[in-house]
Amino acid sequence: MLDRYSITLIRQPLAKLAALPDNYGISANQITLFGFVLGLFTLPALAFEHYSLALFFIIINRLFDGLDGAVARRQGITDCGGFLDITLDFLFYSLIPFGFVLADPQQNAIAGAFLIFSFIGTGSSFLAFAIMAGKRNIESPVYKQKSLYYIGGLTEGTETIACFVLFCLLPQYFDVIAWIFGSLCWITTATRIWAGYHTLKN
Repeated sequence: MLDRYSITLIRQPLAKLAALPDNYGISANQITLFGFVLGLFTLPALAFEHYSLALFFIIINRLFDGLDGAVARRQGITDCGGFLDITLDFLFYSLIPFGFVLADPQQNAIAGAFLIFSFIGTGSSFLAFAIMAGKRNIESPVYKQKSLYYIGGLTEGTETIACFVLFCLLPQYFDVIAWIFGSLCWITTATRIWAGYHTLKN
């Protein structure tokens, strides 16, 4: 829901920052992989309940995720880069609730499992429509700079990051936040299925 606004807000600063790695011959795919590796440190930080450190790695991962797209737009967007980016994004997203489950299985396990289940809904509806839209050469009217059709919803990337920040700031309420955000994810999934089906049908 908020991605169209956040993307507009950060596009110019990231475009300027992208000149640095581009000038040194660093590819967008290298930035994607490096950001993902840094993001993996979020898991042990969460598991050992170092929530400030986990938040640091989440922010760093998301900064690299924005930077790789800016570099890709300078160097040329590729299918392999888009594939790598979206795959590692979804893996990183599911890593966060798993980390909280490891931190406190007794309190967080069911809520964490529900949130990962919800991510399966948002992720599969997102990617399945992108595949079909690609086959029919349907382009997104809003996210034209993306390498695949970016179908929106109530819970997009911006909302997900905000949720992760809340998790780290209020870890004692992880289960409550996870149930609420997971429910919102299912609203997103339902609207994507409805909109995607009717778009392809027509």
